[in-house]
Amino acid sequence: MITTILMGLVPSFLMVGLGGAVRDRLASAAWQGLDKLNFEILFPALLFFAACNRPIAIEDVIRLGPAVWAVLGLALILGYLGRRLGPERFLDFAGAWQTCWRFNTAMAFVAMPTLHLADVGQMAVAIGMAVPVANLLAVSALSRGGNLTLRATVRKVALNPFLLASVAGVGVGLSGYKIPDPILAPAQMLAQAAIPIALLSIGATMDWRALTRMDLFNGYFCTVRLVLTPAVVWLTCRLLEAETGLAAVVILFAALPTASAAHVLASGFGADRKLVATLIAQSTLLSAVSLPLWIYLISVSF
Repeated sequence: MITTILMGLVPSFLMVGLGGAVRDRLASAAWQGLDKLNFEILFPALLFFAACNRPIAIEDVIRLGPAVWAVLGLALILGYLGRRLGPERFLDFAGAWQTCWRFNTAMAFVAMPTLHLADVGQMAVAIGMAVPVANLLAVSALSRGGNLTLRATVRKVALNPFLLASVAGVGVGLSGYKIPDPILAPAQMLAQAAIPIALLSIGATMDWRALTRMDLFNGYFCTVRLVLTPAVVWLTCRLLEAETGLAAVVILFAALPTASAAHVLASGFGADRKLVATLIAQSTLLSAVSLPLWIYLISVSF
């Protein structure tokens, strides 16, 4: 089984490697443009298509929402326990702290096909429920050391493209309405481009030597993101005898590496961008080992 899981993930990790190999073929501004395209258009299309392309039971929203919010809260608390290990300035710590609960949406959709216990639609619902809370927590933490007003904070969260696309897709899914294929086709075409471009961009912008700069603080945060949080969630699901599909989605969600664009938000508030970028690279590189192991454990446990 572990071989099957690895074979399912290898193409995606090869795409990341390809991005690293061709990084110099495009200027840094071009890679930033691709990231912007993915954030504003391609991934919102993917989230919308995944959520609206199947009927969604209200029970899925009611169950998945509190579950992923609990995961975010758990990661936040575990991350804060490392406050004394981190930078003295709270703003710099907050920039790094967000990497404990923010998640890589691309890797979520890469990993889902390797799990036959749940479907992409359920993950889209989970992400739709998690995006506004994850962003609210990140912006709130960074606001403590920045100068963003409450109005600006609310606006930034409310207009997040992932949130808008997820809410729209979940709304269509809950309504049971089937969007005609010719009208839905453009969203599907954009969705198909999202993951390949995201993986290439991750590889092109990643610091491949980041693991050599692993210190106690960074190591703790990567452990929170990739080991401690999913371990607590896995144990909780086992103790509560959670339904298989729900458990698979929530544990996989908890095991994702951190968001590849977290450094953009940190930079916008004036936090230490280099520290966040290093944590992102370390988390992503280490997830090549941790994520297959968690997928295997999910598969044999439920």
